[in-house]
Amino acid sequence: MRNKGKFPSAPTAEISVVQECGSVYNEEWIVPICGTDNEQEGENTIIGMNRHKRVKCALALLTMLTAGLLSGCVSDAASDSTLPTITVGSDTYPPYVYMDNNGDITGLDVDIAEEAFRRMGYRAEFTTIDWEQKTELVDNGEIDCIWDCFSMDGRENDYQWAGPYLVSRQVIAVSAQSGIERMSDLAGKTIAVQSTGKPEAIFLSGDENVPAFRNIISLADRGVQYAMLDCGYVDAVAAHEEAIRQYMKDYGANFRILDEPLLTTGIGVAFSKNDTRGLAAQLTEVFAQMREDGSMEQLVGKYLEVPAHSLEVEQLEQ
Repeated sequence: MRNKGKFPSAPTAEISVVQECGSVYNEEWIVPICGTDNEQEGENTIIGMNRHKRVKCALALLTMLTAGLLSGCVSDAASDSTLPTITVGSDTYPPYVYMDNNGDITGLDVDIAEEAFRRMGYRAEFTTIDWEQKTELVDNGEIDCIWDCFSMDGRENDYQWAGPYLVSRQVIAVSAQSGIERMSDLAGKTIAVQSTGKPEAIFLSGDENVPAFRNIISLADRGVQYAMLDCGYVDAVAAHEEAIRQYMKDYGANFRILDEPLLTTGIGVAFSKNDTRGLAAQLTEVFAQMREDGSMEQLVGKYLEVPAHSLEVEQLEQ
């Protein structure tokens, strides 16, 4: 499969990866889904697919899983090695943070971090982390901050925040052929989300506005959820809109995003509540400067077709 520049190429060796709610097996490509009987043939198993679809799904899943196995990869986001280093913890989440064809970490958040920390007199060094361990890592000082399209909503008191620097919509995506048209149609359906992510928290909140879904599959690897929808293992996925659109662009996935957003939120940079360096406040000031001088819009425009929508930070406060 051609490397599309967002995830590294998949290995040719057999791979068996256990996720939080299931296992992916190279041999038969059956994915057991939590709370469902997927050992029988049906629309949510790969057994019922034709061979072309099976190969496509196998390659997509391998690519996603391989990206997740590259935890610990490090990339210097700025060239001046004389500056003090800020270690930024992130996950693979195109177009915000991903690996290019050379194996270097790049993306929208990397570009913003490079410029913002340069103005503050630092050099940003991105390192791929276990996203489920992000709070522990920033609190014990292994990383200086968490930066990767990180939603602030509902987490305001968990960290010291810089930002918001961009606006993002958390949305629901389904197959283009799906009969799901609105949020209420998710009743009785299976939805894939990233574990510890905002969509997971929303669906498990018990809020009366949340439809009575059949199952939530929480996955440690963000990218796997898109491949699962593409392969027909789940009825829907919930994630940041631009990340879904990037997957659709990179892999030719025929998804449809519901008009009704799950959440419109500011995304920010999280520092430990115990951090006494004042970096969060400084970085927030730099973000304002970058919006003012147009550099933020220029950087966002490299990755998003309509950068203005992501820059409407002031509207979040209204």
